[in-house]
Amino acid sequence: MTNTQRSVAGTAPLLDARALNRATLDRQLLLRPARLSVAAAVEHLLGLQAQNVKPPYYALAARLDGFTPEALSRLMADREVVRIVTMRSTIHTHTADDCLTLRPLVQPARDRELVAFRKGLAGVDLDRLAGLARDLVETEPRTMGQLREALLKEWPDADPQALAVAARCRLPLVQVTPRGLWGRSGQVSLTTAEHWLGRSAQPAPTPDAVVLRYLAAFGPASVKDMQAWAGMTRLRDAFERLRPQLLTFRDEAGVELFDLPDAPRPGPETPAPPRFLPEFDNLLLSHADRGRVIPPEHRGRSWKGNMAFRTLLVDGFLAGLWRLTEDALVIEPFDRLTRSRRDDVTAEGERMLRVMHPGSSYDIRFGSYGPSAAHRLASRHG
Repeated sequence: MTNTQRSVAGTAPLLDARALNRATLDRQLLLRPARLSVAAAVEHLLGLQAQNVKPPYYALAARLDGFTPEALSRLMADREVVRIVTMRSTIHTHTADDCLTLRPLVQPARDRELVAFRKGLAGVDLDRLAGLARDLVETEPRTMGQLREALLKEWPDADPQALAVAARCRLPLVQVTPRGLWGRSGQVSLTTAEHWLGRSAQPAPTPDAVVLRYLAAFGPASVKDMQAWAGMTRLRDAFERLRPQLLTFRDEAGVELFDLPDAPRPGPETPAPPRFLPEFDNLLLSHADRGRVIPPEHRGRSWKGNMAFRTLLVDGFLAGLWRLTEDALVIEPFDRLTRSRRDDVTAEGERMLRVMHPGSSYDIRFGSYGPSAAHRLASRHG
């Protein structure tokens, strides 16, 4: 940030952590159950992070009025939503339209990703590799292992893993069903988005257009926040072009935040019901500064190594972890809950179970609170 930008930010209205929390929860459909279709919600949220199959289902259960897992599964079976690597080089569940536009937007980042594999790709013609891989997966969906094996025949001296990564980075590969369907199982098999959806990729949207969509789903936010969400760099120019039509604020650290003029910004004391979120929920991953959701004393407690835990929000902030055993919803709060909040968490847990597991019987158990909760869940994560 330049001195001029710091000066401008310093005169902007202040939004403290609670104000940012409530605004973001509202954009994320977490203050009250939203009456949106599943497709509209996935579009509004710019996709749902989906390294695992189940998280997008739990993410929507926490956000939508009347959601059923079958509703998302049906869209996936009908090829109206897909699973594809996009933001931050991670798998997301996107609408078909967003798949065909957001993937081209982040393609430069996927190209840069290959720099780390250049030694294993010495002598490999990446354009030829992309063409060969496209022919392979459009003839028949392939697993990554099958793709590696076929490409290795053409480049026997290359690193097999690097060859597969190059195919994934150069091509918009989607996971075909039954992978991703609720209650079904299936290995990861891939084909191109164009082949699966029966239509061509669209031109990438302008960065300006995506800034506006990002703010609608995650704002108020800084330039670095959006860059952290997208896994992209050099977005400052887009924000500057949009500055005349945006509002600006500052956070408690003095960082300049941008927002849409007509976007909701509820008061900091607006009630925020408990919410059970899946591992990898975008709420916790889509800002450079996660203090709007994660209190300083709980930083690092929703992760262990490269494993993310299922998280509990209380009063809008990260307050614990949860898991399902064969017969129980086990809740591990970080701190002691008041009786009232414990009752509210129990009621939300019962609602989540009715939505996600109708007809099943689960007890609701509270584990011991304290710093050891994450370590216990790391060994028993389910």
